[in-house]
Amino acid sequence: MPDRLATALRLAFAAALVVVFVLALLPTPDLVQFVSWQDKIEHAAAFAALALLGLAAWPRHAGRLALGLLAYGAAIEVAQSFTSYRMGDPWDWLADALGVTTLLPALIWRRRPAPGAA
Repeated sequence: MPDRLATALRLAFAAALVVVFVLALLPTPDLVQFVSWQDKIEHAAAFAALALLGLAAWPRHAGRLALGLLAYGAAIEVAQSFTSYRMGDPWDWLADALGVTTLLPALIWRRRPAPGAA
């Protein structure tokens, strides 16, 4: 991957991390809910997007990226518990983890032996 593209992807990933963290700490807006667990879908989607963007930026580090995103999700929940208008929720973290599972194919593919290797 060209250096400029890698740098752009890494900057986009860092910006996305900041945006998600800030949005997670803002008071929750009153949005129309289509299903009762819509919040969990939003968590999973956000972390799937972060995982895919991170994988594009660091294609050889899916494992580290997955662990980092899991820790990041936990940090968000802890930070929310320190606000008076949000609360940390372990179910939200599990939804984050579900989004991070988009990295599983990259983790599995990376572990496969090279063709012809015994």
